[in-house]
Amino acid sequence: MIYEDENCLYLRNGNELLEVRPWGTNSLRIRSSKYAHYTERNNALTEPIDGNHAIVSVNENQRKGEITNGNLTAKIDAFKNLSFYNQRGKLLLKGFQRNRIDDMSAGIDTDKVNHFNSALNIDSREFKSNLGGDFELKVRFESDPQEKLFGMGQYQQDFLNLKNAKLELAHRNSQASVPFVLSNKGYGMLWNNPAIGDVNFAKNVTEWHSLSTKEMDYWITCGDTPSEIEEQYANVTGKVPMMPDFAMGYWQCKLRYRTQDELLAAAREFKARNLPISVIVIDYFHWPKSGEYMFDKKYWPEPEKMIEELHSLGIKLMVSVWPTVDEESSNYKDMSEKGYLVQTERGVPITMNFLGNNGFVDFTNPDAQDYLWQLLKKNYADKGVDLFWLDEAEPEYTVYDFDNYRYYDGTNLQVGNAYPIGYSKSIYDGQTKDGNENVINLVRCAWAGSQKYGALVWSGDIDSSFQSLRNQLAIGLNMGIAGIPWWTTDIGGFHGGVDDDDHFRELVTRWFEFATFCPVMRMHGDREPHTEPLSNEGGGKMPSGGATEPWAYGERAYDIMKKYMVLRENLKDYIRDQMTNAHEKGTPVIRPLFYNFSDDSHAWDVEDEFLFGNDILIAPVLYEGETKRNVYLPAGTNWVNAFNGGVETGGKTIIVETPIQQIPIYIRQSEFDVLQSAFEVLK
Repeated sequence: MIYEDENCLYLRNGNELLEVRPWGTNSLRIRSSKYAHYTERNNALTEPIDGNHAIVSVNENQRKGEITNGNLTAKIDAFKNLSFYNQRGKLLLKGFQRNRIDDMSAGIDTDKVNHFNSALNIDSREFKSNLGGDFELKVRFESDPQEKLFGMGQYQQDFLNLKNAKLELAHRNSQASVPFVLSNKGYGMLWNNPAIGDVNFAKNVTEWHSLSTKEMDYWITCGDTPSEIEEQYANVTGKVPMMPDFAMGYWQCKLRYRTQDELLAAAREFKARNLPISVIVIDYFHWPKSGEYMFDKKYWPEPEKMIEELHSLGIKLMVSVWPTVDEESSNYKDMSEKGYLVQTERGVPITMNFLGNNGFVDFTNPDAQDYLWQLLKKNYADKGVDLFWLDEAEPEYTVYDFDNYRYYDGTNLQVGNAYPIGYSKSIYDGQTKDGNENVINLVRCAWAGSQKYGALVWSGDIDSSFQSLRNQLAIGLNMGIAGIPWWTTDIGGFHGGVDDDDHFRELVTRWFEFATFCPVMRMHGDREPHTEPLSNEGGGKMPSGGATEPWAYGERAYDIMKKYMVLRENLKDYIRDQMTNAHEKGTPVIRPLFYNFSDDSHAWDVEDEFLFGNDILIAPVLYEGETKRNVYLPAGTNWVNAFNGGVETGGKTIIVETPIQQIPIYIRQSEFDVLQSAFEVLK
């Protein structure tokens, strides 16, 4: 039975109720459940939307219906299948069904002709009951082998187009599932379900899969350009705050400044060398025990005085916090009794084993969010700490047995991917209540909607290699398309770099050049060789990695890095404009070439270049020993070489020399006069 109710389209099919509801501009939300009622959880769709202005029509005799919201139309046919069309009648997406007509009276003749009869008995929506209740869910769509798909978040792979890829819908260290996909066919789709599962963009079928859920929930939008689709998505899931000016500069971090004196010595050296620096970071285990959420007084005896000096130098302080609570810490018993920690279905409630037995704070619990913020406020924010680094945000279970963890909001299988949203929200809410309007916090994971809580996502503990650098380029671009415009990466990678190794010095230099044009430019890494621990107690237990400061890699690398740091400062006005677009419209700060040049068919195939904002094209050097590389310049404008002022017409591929101090940088000719002076430092 197909019917209309309050300007929505419904299908009643036995105990399944399917709803198609207008939700934002040119957009529809689709839910289905075999329960009597929907959960009424909006998940990522949290933003207010305009009134319901859809046009609905139902043909009861032919058992079909359609709903149009702006330029998007959804149709339910006589065989209970859904399909979506744009304003020109172009098919965007259609449910995958392989069954046959048992009732020959169903539908009109044309429906019978167009229905592909199959004995496979596969439906586009499959609810399979789990023991104990709820459902394993599979939702299938027809696959177009020529389609190009982008977004979906952060997966450690070096390709941008996700067609024919299978992706786990789950978080791990260095993996963030943000399930929004943009198609070159002119639509975007959000899998609005935080359940653990996977998606397969296969050649023969597209299949979304949740291991345990109460309902199907996805959102679809259409647009004539990628920017139109992206902006409509941002309007329903939220937008980043305005990035504060200081955050647009250079951030210095390492594993790990062990003491107050070490940190201040590094900060003073930056100033003595006249190097621009905006933020310096205190990494993990500066605390006496996980879950204490305070400085270890033995190594950080005067944090207020330290922060006062940093501020006098024009440097903001970021401090790492973990969601781990050691069972021997002073807060563990209280948090455990109040239900503020993640629970296990089997075995003891220890979810991470690292320098002690730890539980994780349950950030799906609003009371746990507030409890943690009060500790951070008392021991960090009230002492002058400016920013927080929300590490372990997946969370990083010692064993990723997703079926073994239970949250306040439900089982990990059902709601686990929402965990990092609660983590960011807890600190964002606390800071905004204290009057901080432009919140930005570094976080190691995200789901759809995290951006509105000031989440600056970084790509986790990654390898120090050119392969890893290639991965980061694809990741940063797909994160932006997935709706997370603030993204960064450890310059040089996290694991394995050796400061005095010539191969690593080449890598870190090339990475530094790339990072100059990332949304945030941040040095970090666990360099070799390690230092010995300072003691066997508290914050002295952990060793530190080698130096990461720009002067640690020899004079040649240092001279290059200094120029790019100055360039970053010179581009502040330009960066501010791009951050304004991210804040107001959800525009990715870095984006694939097709984002601005969607009419150029070749731009959809370029995966090793990107646009930094609207007007600067970057072609990073991604291979060791590469002294030249091909660069494609999109059609529709002329491009100016930032180093020599040479002008090239768009729509062609050129060969560009890449000595160690240069990566190909091209500027739209119309904006060259405005930006030219910023790049003089590189000449």
